[in-house]
Amino acid sequence: MHTQVFTYQQEFELESGEILPEFQLEYQTAGKINEDGSNIIWACHALTGNADVMDWWSGLFGDNKIFNPDEHFIICANVLGSCYGSTGPLSVNPRTNKPYYHSFPSITIRDMVNALDLLRVDLGISKIHTLIGGSLGGQQALEWAVKHPTLAENLIIVASNAKHSPWGIAFNETQRIAINADPTWKEERDDAGINGLIAARSIAMLSYRNYETYETTQMDDDEDKVNNFRASSYQQYQGEKLTKRFNAYSYWTLSKAMDSHNLGRNRGGLKEALKLIKSYTQVIGVNTDVLFPVSEQRFIARYVENVTYEEINSTYGHDGFLVEFNKLAKAIDAFFKQKNRKKLIYDTGC
Repeated sequence: MHTQVFTYQQEFELESGEILPEFQLEYQTAGKINEDGSNIIWACHALTGNADVMDWWSGLFGDNKIFNPDEHFIICANVLGSCYGSTGPLSVNPRTNKPYYHSFPSITIRDMVNALDLLRVDLGISKIHTLIGGSLGGQQALEWAVKHPTLAENLIIVASNAKHSPWGIAFNETQRIAINADPTWKEERDDAGINGLIAARSIAMLSYRNYETYETTQMDDDEDKVNNFRASSYQQYQGEKLTKRFNAYSYWTLSKAMDSHNLGRNRGGLKEALKLIKSYTQVIGVNTDVLFPVSEQRFIARYVENVTYEEINSTYGHDGFLVEFNKLAKAIDAFFKQKNRKKLIYDTGC
Protein backbone atom coordinates (compact mmCIF):
# COMPACT_ATOMS: atom_id res chain seq x y z
CA MET A 1 0.00 0.00 0.00
CA HIS A 2 1.08 3.58 -0.68
CA THR A 3 1.32 5.91 2.33
CA GLN A 4 0.30 9.57 2.03
CA VAL A 5 -0.52 12.44 4.38
CA PHE A 6 -3.48 14.82 4.18
CA THR A 7 -2.95 18.14 5.96
CA TYR A 8 -5.85 20.39 6.90
CA GLN A 9 -4.40 23.81 7.63
CA GLN A 10 -7.49 25.48 9.00
CA GLU A 11 -9.05 25.45 12.44
CA PHE A 12 -11.08 22.29 12.99
CA GLU A 13 -13.92 22.62 15.46
CA LEU A 14 -14.63 19.51 17.50
CA GLU A 15 -18.03 18.40 18.77
CA SER A 16 -17.00 19.59 22.25
CA GLY A 17 -16.47 23.13 20.94
CA GLU A 18 -12.70 22.83 21.34
CA ILE A 19 -10.49 23.68 18.37
CA LEU A 20 -7.61 21.88 16.71
CA PRO A 21 -5.60 24.63 15.00
CA GLU A 22 -4.84 22.14 12.20
CA PHE A 23 -4.54 18.41 11.74
CA GLN A 24 -3.14 15.74 9.50
CA LEU A 25 -4.32 12.26 8.58
CA GLU A 26 -1.91 9.61 7.39
CA TYR A 27 -3.60 7.20 5.02
CA GLN A 28 -2.75 4.31 2.74
CA THR A 29 -4.11 3.39 -0.66
CA ALA A 30 -3.79 0.47 -3.04
CA GLY A 31 -5.01 0.07 -6.60
CA LYS A 32 -6.36 2.75 -8.92
CA ILE A 33 -9.67 4.58 -9.18
CA ASN A 34 -11.46 3.47 -12.33
CA GLU A 35 -12.86 5.83 -14.93
CA ASP A 36 -16.26 6.35 -13.33
CA GLY A 37 -15.03 6.17 -9.73
CA SER A 38 -17.21 3.17 -8.96
CA ASN A 39 -14.56 0.90 -7.41
CA ILE A 40 -13.63 2.71 -4.18
CA ILE A 41 -13.48 0.60 -1.01
CA TRP A 42 -13.02 2.60 2.20
CA ALA A 43 -12.08 0.68 5.35
CA CYS A 44 -12.30 2.16 8.86
CA HIS A 45 -9.93 0.71 11.45
CA ALA A 46 -10.53 -0.36 15.05
CA LEU A 47 -9.15 1.11 18.28
CA THR A 48 -5.48 0.10 18.01
CA GLY A 49 -5.61 -0.53 14.27
CA ASN A 50 -3.89 1.47 11.57
CA ALA A 51 -4.16 2.39 7.91
CA ASP A 52 -2.52 -0.83 6.67
CA VAL A 53 -5.79 -2.70 6.19
CA MET A 54 -4.10 -5.28 3.97
CA ASP A 55 -2.13 -6.33 7.04
CA TRP A 56 -4.71 -6.53 9.82
CA TRP A 57 -7.61 -7.60 7.56
CA SER A 58 -5.49 -9.69 5.21
CA GLY A 59 -8.24 -12.25 4.79
CA LEU A 60 -10.49 -9.65 3.16
CA PHE A 61 -8.03 -7.21 1.58
CA GLY A 62 -5.17 -8.12 -0.74
CA ASP A 63 -4.33 -9.98 -3.91
CA ASN A 64 -7.03 -12.47 -4.88
CA LYS A 65 -9.22 -11.38 -1.94
CA ILE A 66 -12.76 -9.94 -2.04
CA PHE A 67 -11.28 -6.45 -1.93
CA ASN A 68 -8.16 -6.48 -4.09
CA PRO A 69 -6.05 -3.76 -5.72
CA ASP A 70 -6.48 -5.28 -9.19
CA GLU A 71 -10.19 -4.46 -9.15
CA HIS A 72 -10.56 -1.83 -6.43
CA PHE A 73 -9.13 1.39 -5.11
CA ILE A 74 -8.65 0.64 -1.42
CA ILE A 75 -8.20 3.37 1.16
CA CYS A 76 -7.84 3.40 4.93
CA ALA A 77 -6.84 6.38 7.09
CA ASN A 78 -5.47 6.57 10.60
CA VAL A 79 -8.05 8.38 12.71
CA LEU A 80 -7.59 11.54 14.73
CA GLY A 81 -6.10 10.72 18.11
CA SER A 82 -4.23 7.64 16.97
CA CYS A 83 -0.45 7.29 16.91
CA TYR A 84 0.32 6.14 13.37
CA GLY A 85 0.99 9.45 11.66
CA SER A 86 -2.29 11.28 12.18
CA THR A 87 -2.63 14.14 14.66
CA GLY A 88 -2.80 12.80 18.19
CA PRO A 89 -1.58 13.46 21.74
CA LEU A 90 2.11 13.03 20.83
CA SER A 91 1.81 15.49 17.93
CA VAL A 92 3.24 18.99 18.29
CA ASN A 93 0.67 21.66 19.03
CA PRO A 94 1.51 24.45 16.56
CA ARG A 95 0.35 27.04 19.11
CA THR A 96 2.89 25.96 21.74
CA ASN A 97 5.50 24.10 19.66
CA LYS A 98 5.30 21.33 22.25
CA PRO A 99 3.55 17.94 22.17
CA TYR A 100 -0.09 18.03 23.24
CA TYR A 101 0.19 15.15 25.72
CA HIS A 102 -2.61 15.62 28.29
CA SER A 103 -3.82 18.82 26.65
CA PHE A 104 -4.97 16.99 23.54
CA PRO A 105 -8.71 17.71 23.28
CA SER A 106 -11.43 15.12 23.65
CA ILE A 107 -12.64 13.79 20.32
CA THR A 108 -15.74 11.85 19.35
CA ILE A 109 -16.58 9.39 16.61
CA ARG A 110 -18.27 12.27 14.79
CA ASP A 111 -15.07 14.29 14.95
CA MET A 112 -13.18 11.37 13.43
CA VAL A 113 -15.72 11.07 10.64
CA ASN A 114 -15.75 14.81 9.96
CA ALA A 115 -11.98 14.66 9.51
CA LEU A 116 -12.22 11.60 7.26
CA ASP A 117 -14.82 13.37 5.17
CA LEU A 118 -12.50 16.34 4.64
CA LEU A 119 -9.92 13.87 3.34
CA ARG A 120 -12.55 12.36 1.02
CA VAL A 121 -13.41 15.76 -0.39
CA ASP A 122 -9.74 16.61 -0.86
CA LEU A 123 -9.31 13.40 -2.87
CA GLY A 124 -12.26 14.29 -5.07
CA ILE A 125 -14.21 11.18 -4.06
CA SER A 126 -17.95 11.66 -4.43
CA LYS A 127 -19.05 8.04 -4.19
CA ILE A 128 -17.81 5.03 -2.23
CA HIS A 129 -18.64 1.57 -3.53
CA THR A 130 -18.24 -0.10 -0.13
CA LEU A 131 -17.68 1.44 3.28
CA ILE A 132 -16.62 -1.20 5.79
CA GLY A 133 -15.51 -1.28 9.41
CA GLY A 134 -15.43 -3.44 12.51
CA SER A 135 -15.72 -2.46 16.18
CA LEU A 136 -14.64 1.21 16.49
CA GLY A 137 -14.27 1.15 12.71
CA GLY A 138 -17.88 0.05 12.41
CA GLN A 139 -18.93 2.95 14.63
CA GLN A 140 -17.17 5.35 12.23
CA ALA A 141 -18.74 3.72 9.17
CA LEU A 142 -22.23 3.93 10.69
CA GLU A 143 -21.77 7.57 11.66
CA TRP A 144 -20.54 8.37 8.16
CA ALA A 145 -23.49 6.54 6.56
CA VAL A 146 -25.94 8.48 8.72
CA LYS A 147 -24.24 11.83 8.16
CA HIS A 148 -23.98 11.32 4.37
CA PRO A 149 -26.71 8.80 3.49
CA THR A 150 -26.01 8.66 -0.26
CA LEU A 151 -22.21 8.51 -0.09
CA ALA A 152 -21.70 4.75 0.19
CA GLU A 153 -23.50 2.38 -2.16
CA ASN A 154 -22.76 -0.54 0.18
CA LEU A 155 -22.18 -0.51 3.93
CA ILE A 156 -20.69 -3.44 5.86
CA ILE A 157 -20.71 -3.27 9.66
CA VAL A 158 -18.94 -5.98 11.65
CA ALA A 159 -19.13 -6.51 15.43
CA SER A 160 -20.18 -2.93 16.17
CA ASN A 161 -23.11 -0.94 17.53
CA ALA A 162 -25.31 2.11 17.09
CA LYS A 163 -24.53 3.42 20.57
CA HIS A 164 -21.79 2.31 22.92
CA SER A 165 -23.25 0.40 25.83
CA PRO A 166 -22.83 1.00 29.59
CA TRP A 167 -21.08 -2.41 29.59
CA GLY A 168 -18.59 -1.28 26.95
CA ILE A 169 -18.05 2.07 28.66
CA ALA A 170 -17.40 0.27 31.96
CA PHE A 171 -14.73 -1.89 30.31
CA ASN A 172 -13.09 1.21 28.86
CA GLU A 173 -13.25 3.13 32.13
CA THR A 174 -11.69 0.20 33.99
CA GLN A 175 -8.80 0.30 31.53
CA ARG A 176 -8.39 4.04 32.02
CA ILE A 177 -8.39 3.52 35.80
CA ALA A 178 -5.45 1.15 35.29
CA ILE A 179 -3.60 3.77 33.23
CA ASN A 180 -4.35 6.48 35.79
CA ALA A 181 -2.96 4.27 38.57
CA ASP A 182 0.46 4.39 36.91
CA PRO A 183 2.41 7.13 38.78
CA THR A 184 4.05 8.26 35.54
CA TRP A 185 0.71 9.00 33.85
CA LYS A 186 0.68 12.55 35.20
CA GLU A 187 4.06 13.30 33.62
CA GLU A 188 4.56 15.01 30.26
CA ARG A 189 6.58 12.43 28.35
CA ASP A 190 6.01 10.05 25.44
CA ASP A 191 6.02 6.89 27.56
CA ALA A 192 3.85 8.17 30.41
CA GLY A 193 1.50 5.50 31.76
CA ILE A 194 3.26 2.67 29.97
CA ASN A 195 2.81 0.15 32.79
CA GLY A 196 -0.77 1.24 33.17
CA LEU A 197 -1.24 0.54 29.47
CA ILE A 198 0.03 -3.00 29.99
CA ALA A 199 -2.65 -3.53 32.64
CA ALA A 200 -5.30 -1.82 30.48
CA ARG A 201 -4.60 -4.05 27.50
CA SER A 202 -4.71 -7.13 29.70
CA ILE A 203 -8.14 -6.07 30.92
CA ALA A 204 -9.25 -5.43 27.35
CA MET A 205 -8.27 -8.94 26.29
CA LEU A 206 -10.93 -10.32 28.62
CA SER A 207 -13.56 -8.41 26.64
CA TYR A 208 -12.06 -9.24 23.23
CA ARG A 209 -12.09 -12.97 23.97
CA ASN A 210 -14.25 -15.05 26.33
CA TYR A 211 -14.29 -18.02 28.71
CA GLU A 212 -14.31 -20.57 25.90
CA THR A 213 -11.39 -18.93 24.10
CA TYR A 214 -9.18 -19.11 27.18
CA GLU A 215 -10.27 -22.69 27.89
CA THR A 216 -9.24 -23.63 24.36
CA THR A 217 -6.01 -21.66 23.98
CA GLN A 218 -4.60 -21.04 27.47
CA MET A 219 -5.27 -24.27 29.37
CA ASP A 220 -2.21 -25.78 31.10
CA ASP A 221 -1.48 -29.46 30.50
CA ASP A 222 0.39 -29.85 33.79
CA GLU A 223 -2.23 -30.72 36.42
CA ASP A 224 0.32 -30.25 39.23
CA LYS A 225 1.15 -26.65 38.40
CA VAL A 226 0.51 -24.07 41.13
CA ASN A 227 2.12 -20.99 39.56
CA ASN A 228 3.32 -19.47 36.29
CA PHE A 229 0.15 -20.36 34.45
CA ARG A 230 -0.12 -20.06 30.70
CA ALA A 231 -3.04 -17.65 30.97
CA SER A 232 -0.98 -15.37 33.24
CA SER A 233 1.93 -15.16 30.82
CA TYR A 234 -0.50 -14.58 27.97
CA GLN A 235 -1.98 -11.54 29.71
CA GLN A 236 1.48 -10.11 30.35
CA TYR A 237 2.54 -10.78 26.77
CA GLN A 238 -0.49 -9.07 25.25
CA GLY A 239 -0.01 -5.99 27.43
CA GLU A 240 3.70 -5.67 26.72
CA LYS A 241 3.17 -6.33 23.01
CA LEU A 242 0.87 -3.33 22.66
CA THR A 243 3.35 -0.94 24.31
CA LYS A 244 5.79 -1.59 21.47
CA ARG A 245 3.41 0.01 18.97
CA PHE A 246 1.02 2.23 20.92
CA ASN A 247 0.97 4.80 23.72
CA ALA A 248 -1.27 5.38 26.71
CA TYR A 249 -2.38 8.83 25.51
CA SER A 250 -3.87 7.52 22.26
CA TYR A 251 -5.38 4.55 24.06
CA TRP A 252 -7.08 6.91 26.51
CA THR A 253 -8.23 9.27 23.75
CA LEU A 254 -9.65 6.60 21.45
CA SER A 255 -11.39 4.68 24.24
CA LYS A 256 -13.09 7.94 25.25
CA ALA A 257 -14.11 8.47 21.62
CA MET A 258 -15.62 4.99 21.55
CA ASP A 259 -17.63 5.83 24.67
CA SER A 260 -19.03 8.90 22.89
CA HIS A 261 -20.58 6.88 20.07
CA ASN A 262 -24.31 7.52 19.80
CA LEU A 263 -25.92 7.77 16.36
CA GLY A 264 -29.09 9.15 17.90
CA ARG A 265 -27.50 12.17 19.58
CA ASN A 266 -29.29 15.30 18.30
CA ARG A 267 -31.03 13.18 15.66
CA GLY A 268 -34.21 12.15 17.43
CA GLY A 269 -32.87 8.88 18.81
CA LEU A 270 -31.22 5.73 17.47
CA LYS A 271 -34.16 4.38 15.50
CA GLU A 272 -34.64 7.62 13.58
CA ALA A 273 -30.91 7.89 12.90
CA LEU A 274 -30.65 4.36 11.55
CA LYS A 275 -33.58 5.00 9.23
CA LEU A 276 -31.49 7.71 7.54
CA ILE A 277 -29.07 5.13 6.13
CA LYS A 278 -29.67 4.59 2.40
CA SER A 279 -26.78 2.22 1.65
CA TYR A 280 -27.37 -1.43 0.87
CA THR A 281 -26.22 -2.69 4.26
CA GLN A 282 -24.82 -5.87 5.71
CA VAL A 283 -24.55 -6.24 9.48
CA ILE A 284 -22.39 -9.08 10.81
CA GLY A 285 -22.28 -10.26 14.41
CA VAL A 286 -20.06 -12.79 16.17
CA ASN A 287 -22.09 -15.19 18.29
CA THR A 288 -19.61 -15.26 21.23
CA ASP A 289 -18.88 -11.52 21.33
CA VAL A 290 -19.29 -10.26 24.91
CA LEU A 291 -18.11 -6.71 24.21
CA PHE A 292 -20.41 -6.01 21.24
CA PRO A 293 -23.04 -8.73 21.74
CA VAL A 294 -25.15 -9.79 18.76
CA SER A 295 -28.19 -8.04 20.24
CA GLU A 296 -26.49 -4.79 19.21
CA GLN A 297 -26.04 -5.87 15.61
CA ARG A 298 -29.61 -7.19 15.46
CA PHE A 299 -30.82 -3.80 16.67
CA ILE A 300 -29.03 -2.08 13.78
CA ALA A 301 -30.47 -4.56 11.28
CA ARG A 302 -33.97 -4.02 12.64
CA TYR A 303 -34.06 -0.32 11.76
CA VAL A 304 -31.92 0.04 8.62
CA GLU A 305 -34.21 -0.18 5.62
CA ASN A 306 -32.19 -2.16 3.04
CA VAL A 307 -30.25 -4.62 5.15
CA THR A 308 -29.12 -8.21 5.55
CA TYR A 309 -27.94 -9.73 8.82
CA GLU A 310 -25.35 -12.47 9.21
CA GLU A 311 -24.16 -14.10 12.41
CA ILE A 312 -20.92 -16.07 12.35
CA ASN A 313 -19.95 -18.74 14.85
CA SER A 314 -16.55 -18.32 16.48
CA THR A 315 -14.76 -19.25 19.68
CA TYR A 316 -12.78 -15.99 19.51
CA GLY A 317 -15.43 -13.60 20.79
CA HIS A 318 -15.10 -9.99 19.65
CA ASP A 319 -11.72 -10.78 18.09
CA GLY A 320 -13.58 -13.04 15.69
CA PHE A 321 -13.91 -10.05 13.36
CA LEU A 322 -10.10 -10.05 13.04
CA VAL A 323 -9.65 -13.81 13.01
CA GLU A 324 -12.50 -15.51 11.15
CA PHE A 325 -11.44 -14.40 7.69
CA ASN A 326 -12.97 -17.32 5.80
CA LYS A 327 -16.36 -16.94 7.45
CA LEU A 328 -16.38 -13.18 6.96
CA ALA A 329 -15.35 -13.50 3.33
CA LYS A 330 -18.07 -16.06 2.71
CA ALA A 331 -20.70 -13.81 4.32
CA ILE A 332 -19.60 -10.74 2.36
CA ASP A 333 -19.47 -12.66 -0.89
CA ALA A 334 -23.05 -13.86 -0.28
CA PHE A 335 -24.07 -10.27 0.49
CA PHE A 336 -22.87 -9.02 -2.89
CA LYS A 337 -24.35 -11.99 -4.74
CA GLN A 338 -27.72 -11.39 -3.10
CA LYS A 339 -27.57 -7.72 -4.07
CA ASN A 340 -26.75 -8.63 -7.66
CA ARG A 341 -29.65 -11.09 -7.78
CA LYS A 342 -32.03 -8.39 -6.53
CA LYS A 343 -30.69 -5.96 -9.14
CA LEU A 344 -31.21 -8.55 -11.90
CA ILE A 345 -34.79 -9.11 -10.83
CA TYR A 346 -35.52 -5.38 -10.78
CA ASP A 347 -33.79 -4.77 -14.13
CA THR A 348 -35.65 -7.57 -15.92
CA GLY A 349 -38.96 -6.82 -14.26
CA CYS A 350 -39.35 -10.42 -13.10
